[in-house]
Amino acid sequence: MKLSKSLANCRTIRRYLLIFTAVSLLLLPLSLVYLVWNEQLQKIRGFEDINQTRLPLIPEYAVQTLTPQEMLQVEQRMDQRRERLKDKCSAYGLDVLGHDSWHTPNTWEFLVNKKYHIIWCNVFKAASSSWMFNFNVLAGYSPSYLRKTKKILLNLARERYPRVTLDELREAQNDSLTFIIARNPFERLLSAYRDKMVFALPYSFHDKLGRSIVRNYRKKPSLVARAPNTKYPSFPEFVNWLLDQVKRGSFIDMHFVAATSFCTPCLIRFDMILKFESLTEDQLYLIEKTGLKRVIAPVWRNMGKGGRKTHELQQQFYAQLTRHEMLELYEYYKYDFELFDYDIQEYLQVARPDESSGSPTATKN
Repeated sequence: MKLSKSLANCRTIRRYLLIFTAVSLLLLPLSLVYLVWNEQLQKIRGFEDINQTRLPLIPEYAVQTLTPQEMLQVEQRMDQRRERLKDKCSAYGLDVLGHDSWHTPNTWEFLVNKKYHIIWCNVFKAASSSWMFNFNVLAGYSPSYLRKTKKILLNLARERYPRVTLDELREAQNDSLTFIIARNPFERLLSAYRDKMVFALPYSFHDKLGRSIVRNYRKKPSLVARAPNTKYPSFPEFVNWLLDQVKRGSFIDMHFVAATSFCTPCLIRFDMILKFESLTEDQLYLIEKTGLKRVIAPVWRNMGKGGRKTHELQQQFYAQLTRHEMLELYEYYKYDFELFDYDIQEYLQVARPDESSGSPTATKN
């Protein structure tokens, strides 16, 4: 009896072993398939594990640098910009907390990279495409993936850079470098107008907004003489719409909003102020200071549409505005002009005379 029980137990154990072996043989190829699939998925999403940092390194021979003398010159320039910012913030009372957008710290568009200790406030139309690309690289996306993807780079970035509170931002600033890129506000506005109105993607939000502006402003007496036969708003129509938004206290689109309101540089510390006009040197200085010269490069992206030079475009479009319209526009962007050391005079020289319909005469303070 005992012998028969033992034989039965052995047969049971052998049966289980055979089942386990069969299942293992089935799972092994499935496991291999999963590993290969997962590796390919990581590559597709842009996480090619090229080195321990998970970032592809720029070859030494391709690294761009400044000479020690150039580094010193840019450093002095940065000191002067910070000093001017501090003085102007104090002069206009922008360093005092308040209840409007000029006096409330705004952390909405800051990207905080804790791993590489670099923080950027993204001012749209101020080399934003170039640095959004760089911050995505620092987030782990491969450059090859970023060049091929149809996804919006800002959306990709926000998957890796969650929005931060003021306390979180200030804590991160303790061991990080914070920077902003400034651009002449009128030049930046024109770039935004052309990108979001003239070249708006069909049926996009800005395409619909442009058509709405045309419907509401094209027949206005002060604008009808300057109205073109286009589906998108003329520059005067767009500017008058924007000025009305400001007067009503309405929300201002992130592409058109004043940088001073958007990044509140009088209430949040910035270690570096890069400027669009000297961006090649300023970027190299920043990259050197952050130790990222083998990871990111000062590559220009989204250089503008239509192949026209910036100065030529400024002359063409701002010459369509009256002096009164231009000075009203200046009033909204005044702090951007003052804090970052820009001048309106070259624009006033090309302005149209004010309409004879009794527009109030305005002068620059």
